[in-house]
Amino acid sequence: MNLRAPAHQRGWAALVMVLVALAIVAFLAKDALKGYGLASRPAVATKAATPAERARAPGAGGVEALDLGSAPAAPASALERARGVEDMFKQQADERAARVDGAAK
Repeated sequence: MNLRAPAHQRGWAALVMVLVALAIVAFLAKDALKGYGLASRPAVATKAATPAERARAPGAGGVEALDLGSAPAAPASALERARGVEDMFKQQADERAARVDGAAK
């Protein structure tokens, strides 16, 4: 008789259990990321416009209108936002140091 068969099957069963656990963790992580607003949004399908519709669209000549009254765009990457926060803290520290130096005199 072949007594090694159950031991061989236990390896496959463990592998299947690990894959099931990984799938559960991935599903929960996806939901958590969506809840925190960190997951990417699904792409919105748009239909192709006809040439007549493109001609009527604003900025039809391939040139978009520049809105000078709008606020500047926020930094896109997290690294740029972090650098902005770091610069703000450095500026505040410099202002505090100047106040302390002014008060000490």
